[in-house]
Amino acid sequence: AKLGPYEFICTGRPDEGIPAVCFKLKDGEDPGYTLYDLSERLRLRGWQVPAFTLGGEATDIVVMRIMCRRGFEMDFAELLLEDYKASLKYLSDHPKLQGIAQQN
Repeated sequence: AKLGPYEFICTGRPDEGIPAVCFKLKDGEDPGYTLYDLSERLRLRGWQVPAFTLGGEATDIVVMRIMCRRGFEMDFAELLLEDYKASLKYLSDHPKLQGIAQQN
């Protein structure tokens, strides 16, 4: 299923290292919201999925990271996906409220 205009930096596969998913908006994509907006919507639904800029020479790249701790099972993954989809719907239905959760 298509989950958005994202480029995955880390997919959480065991052979890639830590159990995390990290992604950014694809270059040139403008879905009408920022990753900061999406992070804020998920936070309002109880999830801690930070959006932040990378360091060094990549400070212009904003990413989101989902860390999966021990015990994170399929039922939690399904809840996160439901809340993610609800957050995207909200952001698409309320374009004037976007951009509030910006960080410098």
